[in-house]
Amino acid sequence: MRILIVEDDELLQDGLAVGLRLAGFVPEVVGTLADAGQALSSGAFDAVVLDVMLPDGSGLDFLRGLRTRGARTPVLVLTALDGLGDRIAGLDTGADDYLGKPFELDELAARLRAILRRGDGRARAELVWNGLALDPARMVGSRGGAEVAFSRKEFVILHALMQHPTAILSRAALEERVYGWQEEVESNAVEVHVHKLRAKLGAGFIETVRGAGYRLAAEEGAG
Repeated sequence: MRILIVEDDELLQDGLAVGLRLAGFVPEVVGTLADAGQALSSGAFDAVVLDVMLPDGSGLDFLRGLRTRGARTPVLVLTALDGLGDRIAGLDTGADDYLGKPFELDELAARLRAILRRGDGRARAELVWNGLALDPARMVGSRGGAEVAFSRKEFVILHALMQHPTAILSRAALEERVYGWQEEVESNAVEVHVHKLRAKLGAGFIETVRGAGYRLAAEEGAG
């Protein structure tokens, strides 16, 4: 779950990045609308956390431009402008959610999970496939009544696959979800995490599609 944070306060940038990373997200931080536009044009993000008052303009004007161009990436406006009129203006401009400062990181993470769930067309918080239920809030799974624990990177890869269980995700696509811009990626990092997931879930839970990437095995009894 790759999140673009558009916030110019450096202290808040650090707090958001650390908190959302601990919650299972992969945050990328920029401090201007120009950098935000460049980031969105060069990479895929699951959602955007957007301040309103930024050094080079209004976040709402930026959001209006995104929606005018047809961009459907979920946007959560996070701002000190928290009056009723401000919230209405933000939502009517195209925000999927609006949260005032100060705020609790746990609530921000929960709101992000909610807008991502709605974007996927899911009512349930859990993702379920082949007997495994994945809880995004706790970053754990359960199967057959037993809890299955994952590292943060194992969880991010598994969550990406379970969001689109019949799709093939390339190694590059998974690397983009797991690692931020500033992180160094070892050449076999995804393979190592997939190997660990198979050790926990069974060798056949994740399939390797030669030359293409990875996907979840078909549901048992399907077809």
